[in-house]
Amino acid sequence: MLLSAVEYARPSTVEDAVRLLSAHDGARALAGGQTLTNVMKARAAAPDVLIDLNGLDELRTISRPGDGSLELGAMTTLSQMIRSSEVAEARPILGEVASQIADVQVRNRGTIGGNICSNDPTNHLPPLVAALGATMTIHSDDGERTVTSDEFFVGVYMTAVGPGELLTRITIPAAAGAKDGFASIPIGRDGTCIVNAAATVTDGQARIGLGCVAATPLLVTSATGESAVREAVRGAGLDPPSDVHASADYRKHLSEIVASRAVEAAA
Repeated sequence: MLLSAVEYARPSTVEDAVRLLSAHDGARALAGGQTLTNVMKARAAAPDVLIDLNGLDELRTISRPGDGSLELGAMTTLSQMIRSSEVAEARPILGEVASQIADVQVRNRGTIGGNICSNDPTNHLPPLVAALGATMTIHSDDGERTVTSDEFFVGVYMTAVGPGELLTRITIPAAAGAKDGFASIPIGRDGTCIVNAAATVTDGQARIGLGCVAATPLLVTSATGESAVREAVRGAGLDPPSDVHASADYRKHLSEIVASRAVEAAA
């Protein structure tokens, strides 16, 4: 199905982008377009103005501040993350997970900011940035504010980025001895996941981000043993949806398995 008529703008600075987003109630930011254009074709969304962010090279940077953290511009593509020496040195799990997303065409266009801002419960990156304890920098006419990953994910397709605001940066804290892992049960080789889990392990304790089981990534903390992880997941009060791919009970069962695998991969 063809797109409905829509106004189009391509700002050259973050300030211009924020100004355009603030000036139009029905404006939407266009990053890689992997989700938004399909939603528009299905007539599930009809923005008045598309604000194309692909001219904002300032949002494609990857850097390592002096504190050992990793800063990713929101328009950093998945392919950039896979190739980046900074990512490989700081938190290689980011590149490893990015390489599992869809196919090379999607990875060349898709961005980390678009992936987490769409907050599709089946996406790979929301549970990963949640497990890593990332912080997100959001820009508006009033300046910048920073929110934690716990605050960022609000609901299905909903985040803390409000009208007239733009996600500009994702900051991953220094590993400081932590090890990271990821596991998933995908729908087909390049498909989205039935259940996925990311884990970061420090001194025998695991912080686990579960995906595909709730409207937002579900965080669970546990000791690293398999029985402890399974018990922690069972005690998290999972209430996942049922769909054509899996029943709610099967997703609960898979959650224990992928959480254990993610922690094992990390440890």
